[in-house]
Amino acid sequence: MNALKLYQQFSRYPLGRWLFSRLVCFKAPYFGSISPTIESLEPGRIVATIAHRRRVQNHIGTVHAIALCNLAEFCAGTVIEASLPKHLRWIPKGMTVRYLKKAAGTMRAEGVLPALQGDGPQDVVILVPIRDPNGQVVFEADITMYVTPRPSKSQSA
Repeated sequence: MNALKLYQQFSRYPLGRWLFSRLVCFKAPYFGSISPTIESLEPGRIVATIAHRRRVQNHIGTVHAIALCNLAEFCAGTVIEASLPKHLRWIPKGMTVRYLKKAAGTMRAEGVLPALQGDGPQDVVILVPIRDPNGQVVFEADITMYVTPRPSKSQSA
């Protein structure tokens, strides 16, 4: 089943968004280290949060830079997985990050998938700004995904 349809089914129920977020972390276990929660997921757009807790903190008591990187990659991967047509596939190719301010409190990330340029191989850059509880952007990531057609069943046989 497609990730977007699964999210829509889960999100109808209490704790459904939280449970769907855990399923994404089960599929990609490293994301479990930050315990993200998807607040909304729709074609081409995601919003996810992480709570400021000790396990994501650095030595000065703010949210660790790598926890912010993980949240950004979680958003980019989830939104592209939920939005791409079935005949396309993706893989992360690179990430450029900008640390803008100290990050304290619940972090809120939003990722928007830009329009694809046809069905051929292409780099797709997903911008993921992360905001603090005051709405200030504390971090930004440009995550490049390499999108290609899936091999046809006759090619893979």
